[in-house]
Amino acid sequence: MFNSLLPLSTYAPLRAFRNVAVAIIVLISPAWAEPVTVLALGDSLTEGYGLPPEQGFVPQMQAWLAGTGADVALINAGVSGDTTAGGLSRVEWSLTPGVDALIVNLGGNDMLRGIDPAEARANLTGILAVAKARDLPVLLVAQTAPGNYGADYKTAFDAIYPDLAAGYGALLSDPYFLPLMDRASGLLASDMMQADGIHPNADGVAKVVAALGPKVQALLAQVAR
Repeated sequence: MFNSLLPLSTYAPLRAFRNVAVAIIVLISPAWAEPVTVLALGDSLTEGYGLPPEQGFVPQMQAWLAGTGADVALINAGVSGDTTAGGLSRVEWSLTPGVDALIVNLGGNDMLRGIDPAEARANLTGILAVAKARDLPVLLVAQTAPGNYGADYKTAFDAIYPDLAAGYGALLSDPYFLPLMDRASGLLASDMMQADGIHPNADGVAKVVAALGPKVQALLAQVAR
């Protein structure tokens, strides 16, 4: 009713000012309102194999970050049994335009299958190259090989992660299973693992999340908004 009482000569400038103000708000508000979106590319350790959906790595990490006040949305791109080759084959279409950062947790299945470390290195290099081309910050979760493949295999495999992190400017975490190691025995703590002895249980995932959480926070800090 108020507008109808104004002469057209007065209303037109007001309308123009209102439209400009609305446009400015629309342009700047997404940077504040939208959460940072992080894709977690991995295998069964990321997918949450053997666990209820809410107890897997991604939902537990999401809850941990929310507890710190982070406004973040984690996408679960974990596929059980996946190797670095599988991750490379799907990274292009997994990194949709809305993704702001990438967590890479792959290589465990390569190691379990005795795949040549050079092949795993080449695949991880391809994944990091895709992220670099899109100017996305990356957290690379380290993996280490046991000694049963021989010293040469272990040396070559373990070197993949620090080498690639340095070469591509990615953040590097400690090995995924390090928080689950029993210091006395040097083996994975049985009370932190599922019956298969390969995948962590919910308590084990919580320990991994607590260890990796600060690294994910550092990753979020690198996102350009």
